[in-house]
Amino acid sequence: MNERQLSPVHGLANMSRRQQNNRSGRQIRGPQSALTDFLASHNISANQIRLDADARRRAAEQENGASSSSNQQQVAEDEVGESSTVTTSVTVTTRTSRRKKDQKVIDKIKASKTYQKRKRNAGEDDADDDLLDNLLRERAPLPGQMDNCANCGKRFTVTAYSRNHSDGGLLCSPCGKEMDKDAPPKKKPAKRAATGPVGTRRQIQSKILDGTFQLGAKSLMTLCIETLAKNIDLAEDLGDLPQPVIDKIARKLSKHRLLNPTTLSLFLQPTTDEVCIYDGAKLSADDYIRIFQTVPGLKRLKARNAIHFKDEVMDFLVSRKTELEDLYLHGSNLIAEEKWLEFFQKKGKSLRSLRVYWTDKHFGDSALAALPTSCPSLVRLKACHNQKITGEGIKHLAQLQHLKHLSIDLRNHVHSDVYVDVLSSIGPHLETFSITREIDLDNTVLDAIHNHCRSLQKLRITDSEVMTDEGFARLFTNWENKCLLFVDLQKCRQVDSANPRQNPDNIGLCDKGFKALMAHSGRKIQHLNVHGCRHISAKAFEEVFPSDGKKVYPELKNLEISFCEEVTDFIVGSIFKCCPNLHELNVFGCMKVKSVRVPKGKILVGVPNALGMVIEGVDDDEE
Repeated sequence: MNERQLSPVHGLANMSRRQQNNRSGRQIRGPQSALTDFLASHNISANQIRLDADARRRAAEQENGASSSSNQQQVAEDEVGESSTVTTSVTVTTRTSRRKKDQKVIDKIKASKTYQKRKRNAGEDDADDDLLDNLLRERAPLPGQMDNCANCGKRFTVTAYSRNHSDGGLLCSPCGKEMDKDAPPKKKPAKRAATGPVGTRRQIQSKILDGTFQLGAKSLMTLCIETLAKNIDLAEDLGDLPQPVIDKIARKLSKHRLLNPTTLSLFLQPTTDEVCIYDGAKLSADDYIRIFQTVPGLKRLKARNAIHFKDEVMDFLVSRKTELEDLYLHGSNLIAEEKWLEFFQKKGKSLRSLRVYWTDKHFGDSALAALPTSCPSLVRLKACHNQKITGEGIKHLAQLQHLKHLSIDLRNHVHSDVYVDVLSSIGPHLETFSITREIDLDNTVLDAIHNHCRSLQKLRITDSEVMTDEGFARLFTNWENKCLLFVDLQKCRQVDSANPRQNPDNIGLCDKGFKALMAHSGRKIQHLNVHGCRHISAKAFEEVFPSDGKKVYPELKNLEISFCEEVTDFIVGSIFKCCPNLHELNVFGCMKVKSVRVPKGKILVGVPNALGMVIEGVDDDEE
């Protein structure tokens, strides 16, 4: 009983003793390795070996130090000569051995069946060298194999980037780098031009937004202008180019933001009378002053993004003898209203066209009040994105008896009666009447246009939420005005978030107004925009554009019917039949338009399908 009880204790004691004996025998302590422990067990000390080696090294240095300096120099010269001789001999030996080796390889290749077979297929003696080169290239070491450098003879591992030697063989990495230094720099491969619908889709969309998209190849003039824009830094003078070409060059440079004080000089010729700047963001006030200094006979000035056209520029213009007839300023919101009044008083007699955009609160009612007396010959007036003009300033426009083109886009509400008074006074001579984003404009304005306008060619009324279909029908029915060429009635519709598709009062342009419009101006109309007039029914579209093509609109080139929900594939096909000269049709938001056969030469924009947002017709069959 006692032995069985003590046996575990004795077992643990024996185990501990065995572990102690093992540790005492090995003498492995801390980070010592097994090799160190093995050498120690054989009475070999690594420290003693190191000490003996240091002693022998010191003794050798003392013996070498006893020789004279002259002997050292002679020895050095001998060593240099011997090293060069050895290097030369090694190089010659390496090349000789390589040639013998290559000759053996060539003889072996010529004796092979592969060489004999390929030589019979080639059939010409001149192809022997090419055949040998190909076979030698195939027998070259593969990446990962070992080979001798063809230049220095060193053994190295072949990689996929190992360079070829001119005499044959491969080069190691150091020799390859030396060869790269001596070789001429490689020309970067030219970027491939983007081809296909994926590469050109963005460019097509940009051209459509700019209004410059056209079918077919580019004209020679367009290609020349694009080449000039890419190398505009090399141009010194535009010469005697006609004004339309110069205008296209200015547009191209502005599109790429290349118009700066240096390139501006190309457009400043003392003999010209027109300067067009489509992006003046990089021009300073001194640059605008330089325009009037260089072009003394300037008559027409157009400057977009002219943020630095300030009071000092206006002061300089007033002090010069320049008599402007057409002034177009966009973004010049740093001109004080007092400077506008001074300009009108001193330079307004010759002014015939005034177009002002984004002037914020520095062009207001007092400026419009000064126009009848200071600018009696004014024919065109356009004030857009203005925050200061109110109905009080619009009233003074009734005194401009020579005014033919009027475009207003304000941020302040103007009552419809003010526009009625203006139309009753100057309506008979108006050719352009444009009122944008006036949501409270009502039918009284339409009735005034019907009663007083007789020469109107362009009509734009947008975003009205009060005008009704009956008002539009009265406007175009029995109207003594000649056919309109440009009509923009976009977003004249009911706005009711609770019942967006119900229109019990027929607010906006609906069936009657649309039919009356096309009956009055369909023969001559060139541009029609009914974007967002969603209350025009499919029946009205089918009646205006019948599928049999009995009604023809020969002059219509651009048609915008986006977000007219009732437009279908059948209606789009009927439009193409009734409009033989139609260039572009926009159908954004017309979800019932899915697959239409587009005639050749026509552009359909906005179809949400896999072909993209633009479809150029290629179908010759227009049936």
